[in-house]
Amino acid sequence: MKHLLCSLTLLLSLQTALVQSAEPTAACSIHFGWPAPNAMWFYNEATVQKSTRGNYFAICGWNTGYFGIQELGDGRKVAIFSVWDPAKGDNPDNVPLEQRVEVLHEGKGVEVSRFGGEGTGGKSMTAFDWKIGEKVRCIVQATIEGGKTAYAGWLYQPAKREWKHLVTFRVTTGGQPLSGLYSFVEDFRRDTKSVKEERRCEFGNGWVKTVDGKLQAITEGRFTCSRAKNEAQELINAGQTEGGLFLANGGEVRRVAEVNSILKLPSVSAQPPQDLPAELLK
Repeated sequence: MKHLLCSLTLLLSLQTALVQSAEPTAACSIHFGWPAPNAMWFYNEATVQKSTRGNYFAICGWNTGYFGIQELGDGRKVAIFSVWDPAKGDNPDNVPLEQRVEVLHEGKGVEVSRFGGEGTGGKSMTAFDWKIGEKVRCIVQATIEGGKTAYAGWLYQPAKREWKHLVTFRVTTGGQPLSGLYSFVEDFRRDTKSVKEERRCEFGNGWVKTVDGKLQAITEGRFTCSRAKNEAQELINAGQTEGGLFLANGGEVRRVAEVNSILKLPSVSAQPPQDLPAELLK
């Protein structure tokens, strides 16, 4: 009997461990892919409606980088603009100098550094006290320079009602413009508890300037999600709002929109905002 009880105890312990190991550690990363032609700049707006510590909202993403806002683990709010090296691997120290992202411009109050762990590249961070319910406006501008592309990040400053040029990174691309545009919502805390907390962000009024100089509105987005086994894929959703399209994950979110479905923006402006930086309107 003693051996039987020990065996049952061991079995229950193993079952408990399996259940615990299967528990998601992070809210599922969710994205909108924005169908658009290759472009020289990409403008987009986002309004965070629910946030939690350790979350990142990418507003302007493209094939070699991303630009958005984050709530850090200590509650501080920042903006982050990153560009990947063309090299493979996750150790930034192993990348040859000629393949590393170059820094051409570093705005006041902007911290520039190297990053690794998700590929490698150049990263910039600046304090930016964004608010729930307040529109955040971002622009990525591409300038082709031979076999390289310089990417400038512009962030609108609501208090001053002006645009700030945060950083310009240049990297070897073969002379490619912006392509593969996207936005996403991602849980970086990944401590199991973060799964139970909801994030929600609305995106809209996106515009691009195509390589042939035309201004084109973004009219739809493709809803996708991460397939990582440690992420809570059932707690995601996307859909229309009065002003655009939203992404939500974690907490009590339940999926209504089908993954990989195309969602139309409910309304599209006839013209892009008229207060964009003069450098973009040339």
